[in-house]
Amino acid sequence: MMLEYKNININYTNSGEGSTIVLLHGFLETVGMWSDLVPKLSKKHRVVCIDLLGHGETGCIGYVHTMEAMADAVLAVLNHLEIKKAHIIGHSMGGYVALALAENQPQLIKSLCLMNSTFEADDNQRKALRVRANDMAKTNFKSLVSMSFANLFAPESRLKFKNELDDALLIALQTSVQGYIAASEGMRLRSNYFEVLKRLDSHKLIIVGTKDWIINIEKLKSQIINTDIKCEEFSEGHMSHIENKSELSYTINQFIEK
Repeated sequence: MMLEYKNININYTNSGEGSTIVLLHGFLETVGMWSDLVPKLSKKHRVVCIDLLGHGETGCIGYVHTMEAMADAVLAVLNHLEIKKAHIIGHSMGGYVALALAENQPQLIKSLCLMNSTFEADDNQRKALRVRANDMAKTNFKSLVSMSFANLFAPESRLKFKNELDDALLIALQTSVQGYIAASEGMRLRSNYFEVLKRLDSHKLIIVGTKDWIINIEKLKSQIINTDIKCEEFSEGHMSHIENKSELSYTINQFIEK
């Protein structure tokens, strides 16, 4: 389905009935990443998946897509569907978008799950990496994406899930250079959302992979001590929907039903 928004189209899917679950994909992903999870969740719930700005079949609105701008696009879809309350699950960048949505629309959030994601902002080293990657994207996009995408998987997962990795990479490579740069810049500029998450009056869960080099698990766990933010650890890397599929399905179902 398509929604016209700021002279572009936003692509989304809408299936099932019941309380609403909104699934937000990560960087260089699309609504297709949720293909295994949606049929299970939509048996009891209404499930909405949205292609974020510059990804999938959703267009770009500039060369910087802040997390707030992406959250506004998500909100436009939810308003169009007359959704007033929802469980929000965001993978990686989708988690940052979910936090930006929670900051501006806390009353909308029934529960929030950061999947292979964090409330922390980029540190200086990560920001510098994004600047270099954006420069490389202009001249050598395929090599950049191929190299960085494989690193999202735990080393042994690259062989064990080679077909799934290859399929996900093909989708990632369909992202436009503009979409890549705009999202990367938005992530580089994002704020630390810890206080937003801490004060959110809803059920909160962070899912992390123990072999995920992107997330500093020990630092994250130390910060959520004495809060009502829960953390679930999986055995592999950044791509839990592929590397820890059964554990993810069980955990998400438990999270939604609480």
